[in-house]
Amino acid sequence: MSYLLPHLHNGWQVDQAILWEEERVVVKRFGHDWDPTCMRMDEVLYSVAEKVNHFAVIYLVDISEVPDFNRMYELYDPCTVMFFFRNKHIMIDLGTGNNHKINWAVEDEQEMIDIVETVYRGARKGRGLVVAPKDYSTKHRH
Repeated sequence: MSYLLPHLHNGWQVDQAILWEEERVVVKRFGHDWDPTCMRMDEVLYSVAEKVNHFAVIYLVDISEVPDFNRMYELYDPCTVMFFFRNKHIMIDLGTGNNHKINWAVEDEQEMIDIVETVYRGARKGRGLVVAPKDYSTKHRH
């Protein structure tokens, strides 16, 4: 499904996607299109893309093609999803202890929609940290 979502091919595009979008949350999946975890995540992201397009836009970034952010965002996991709003990284408390990103595949469409919507609502209110609608502390120990 990754071929159906827009890819950002260099650091400039990654920055511009965050800077350019004023009203919607920018959802970025960092990883590799061939990675099984990313494949599952991309499938869910693709299936929700149209449903969330009024308040979010989704991009994919290959961390081998665009290594510029690997150290800055600590992109060591096979698949990482991060959220940005008005040029600001929005953190999300998932109960895992890592509030910077989601580093597993969210397998459920509605769950992903709920997460993106929660990020959007919190970010619109000026919050830099939002609490996820579900606690993932027991499901994903990292």
